[in-house]
Formats: sequence, structure tokens, C-alpha cells
Amino acid sequence: MRFLHTMIRVGDLDKSIKFYTEVLGLKFHRQTEYPEGKFTLAFLGYGDDTEPFLELTHNWETDSYDLGNAYGHMAFGVEDIYATCEKIEALGGKIIRPPGPMKHGTTVIAFIEDPDNYKVELIERKD
Repeated sequence: MRFLHTMIRVGDLDKSIKFYTEVLGLKFHRQTEYPEGKFTLAFLGYGDDTEPFLELTHNWETDSYDLGNAYGHMAFGVEDIYATCEKIEALGGKIIRPPGPMKHGTTVIAFIEDPDNYKVELIERKD
């Protein structure tokens, strides 16, 4: 068994693709439209068309979602969290928790939001 992808529903597919590729550096791999179902799937990831992916699902007749309280966040490792957050802000990204040590630990983290208000954790990793 292996992990393949995580799917999130997005209201504006182009805006979300731009955020995840230009702000977080994922690569756009493919997009498929399903006219009979009135939805589009886009797959993004790091690497050369290899899993795991972030799947963005755009239902054509829905422009926003109630995220509820079950969703937590997705996490991305970064080498220099301070420089990464500066770049994200310069690109118009929203920092909701500035970089710094965890409350009960030493790991340096930050939180940002994507265009649909999904929480994204950045974790500084020097590897």
C-alpha cells in the first residue's frame, strides 16, 4: 500500500493552481475536465509526475465551501522558514501564524492560508 494523493475542493481552480505552483512551488502535472459531472481535477506535486499529489477538485457550480471543523492542515517542509514566509508575503500570500518555535517545543513553524482558507503549515527542516 502507498499514499497517492490528498484532495481538497477549491472555488477558483486557476487561483488555487497559481497559489500552489507560484507560492509553494509545486509543479502542475495534469488537469482533466468531466463535463457530464461538471467538475475538473488538477494534480500538483513535487517531482516528475510521481505521487503523492495534491488533487484540486473544482465543482463548476460551487465557488466556495464551508471547511467545517474536521480539516486540520497540510504541512510542507522548508529549509529557511523566514525567507520562505517573506517570499510568500511578497507574492500576496497570507501568513496567519508568523514563523517561530512551537509553543511546547523547539521546531520552527509558521501557518499560511490558501485562497480557499485551507490552513498550510510550514515546518523548517534543515535536511
